[in-house]
Amino acid sequence: MMERADSAQKLYTRMRLWEFPDQYVIEPTDGSCGSSLSVSRVDGSMKLIDELPQCSSIRVPKIRTIFGVIGLLKLVAGSYLIVITDRESVGSYLGHPMFRITSLKVFPCDHSVNSSPLEQKKMEAEFSGLLNVAEKTSGLYFSYDTNLTLSAQRLHALGDESKLLPLWRQAEPRFLWNNYLLEVLIDSKLDPYLLPVIQGSFQNFQAAIGKDIVDVTLIARRCTRRTGTRLWRRGADSDGYVANFVESEQIIQLNGFTASFVQVRGSIPLLWEQIVDLTYKPKFELVKLEESPRVADRHFLDLRKKYGAVLAVDLVNGHGAEGRLSEKFANAVQQITGDDVRYLHFDFHHICGHVHFERLSILYEQISDFLDQNGYMLLNDKGEKMKEQLGVARTNCIDCLDRTNVTQSMIARKMMESQLRRLGIFAAEETISSHPNLDESFKIIWANHGDDISTQYSGTPALKGDFVRYGQRTIQGIMKDGWNALLRYYLNNFVDGTKQDAIDLLQGHYIVSVSRDMTPTTQKGGLEAVASFPLAFSLVLTGFFFAALSLRQARYDLRHLFFSILWASLSIAIAGFVRANGRIFCNRPRLHKPRS
Repeated sequence: MMERADSAQKLYTRMRLWEFPDQYVIEPTDGSCGSSLSVSRVDGSMKLIDELPQCSSIRVPKIRTIFGVIGLLKLVAGSYLIVITDRESVGSYLGHPMFRITSLKVFPCDHSVNSSPLEQKKMEAEFSGLLNVAEKTSGLYFSYDTNLTLSAQRLHALGDESKLLPLWRQAEPRFLWNNYLLEVLIDSKLDPYLLPVIQGSFQNFQAAIGKDIVDVTLIARRCTRRTGTRLWRRGADSDGYVANFVESEQIIQLNGFTASFVQVRGSIPLLWEQIVDLTYKPKFELVKLEESPRVADRHFLDLRKKYGAVLAVDLVNGHGAEGRLSEKFANAVQQITGDDVRYLHFDFHHICGHVHFERLSILYEQISDFLDQNGYMLLNDKGEKMKEQLGVARTNCIDCLDRTNVTQSMIARKMMESQLRRLGIFAAEETISSHPNLDESFKIIWANHGDDISTQYSGTPALKGDFVRYGQRTIQGIMKDGWNALLRYYLNNFVDGTKQDAIDLLQGHYIVSVSRDMTPTTQKGGLEAVASFPLAFSLVLTGFFFAALSLRQARYDLRHLFFSILWASLSIAIAGFVRANGRIFCNRPRLHKPRS
């Protein structure tokens, strides 16, 4: 059994990874005097060693610098070590250096696979292939010195004993992106190697307001409980955890004072889904409608425990499929609404249209009393708490991306103005807009914030981002939205299934074992064995191409008119067949089954 690392011991900030034939050795090179970590390439087992193995003169080991250990993932027969091979400094969080991961690398510990049965080898190959997708995970951040999973208010509330614990033990599990991957290291008591990582966004700027310098930070923390891709993770699970749940915290630091304001976003907390079928907007399917009140109740109970009072701002359309979903949401919340839960429907598209986002002032008038009453956290220059945030605004649309980000940026703007008035920087009627440099920087960080969150969930930057970035809709922004909408369609239908599988593996939502039914290795039969969207698309294009050629020749020979009609009919028939069998042609998650 390994010795427990000293709780006061710092995390290793720079290491050297040696690739020996039978093991990987991670050696601290940041001036620490700790032991090196040996990871077996046979089965992933770990142990601390005081001396490096002897190097063979025939086979010199590869050496590379790494900046942290993400964790270890066990599959069917092998294990896989995931490390940070490059990082980028992005500023500081509450005075502590903050880094973004720019490169991950997976090192296989799979020599034991060589002696495994053929079926296990096939399964191992399929699962390990998903780790190539995992290496491309975006929006990962870490700090060696402070706990990024907790808001400033919760950090301030930590007791002295808790502050002495290793960062991974202080961490909020739902925002700890590598929570599952760290389990083996935790069991081995390797505290100096246990680096907590969050997924989300981090933006920071400084601006002058007269003689004062304000430091503004915007950080997003993505919840891992029901994480995934846009159309493959919708609604809530039976425990009330929702898709695309993100905590956004805006922090301002000025003249020694610190103010923090937290908002959250998340999918409508009912059991609903959209099954990808090649349509641009798959229909919403409510599942187990009788469970809706219980699921919503569990969701809001969790929010109240963590944040206090809750204001649910529902931005979806009041008509059509969205309207029916919104109605079910309102009915479910109505049964739990009390002094500490309030629901408000605001039809964003009906009121604001596609360009008049300034009409969000109508929404602000309806929620300003809640925001004033529940406020924000404020620490004075001695670090003493002067004010506490007592509740949270929970905003949603369908994706919780585009309409949501526009709305949250408006709320954050109003709250920052209130904070600056409290600190005596702004006069009663003074606004952020009256300070061009501050205004421009504020718009940029919220636009980047929305783009980061959107890219992780949908694969593209946020729509309507030009309003957040420039304060108005632009022709270029509208055209960019059209392109991103088409790109989302492609990614959601033909890429995100594999990405969802990779996410489920990394988060431990799908635990690999030899005994369970292994969906990825099942053979496809019938139409699924030959279904290919690229092939079908090529046939459609080919058909229209020959139809056009025949049509050009029709003026010389009427037989070509017949062939033109024939080719066009075949193309339409193939397109109709693909549309009717859209679910077969899509890139579906193979570890995921829709709710029944």
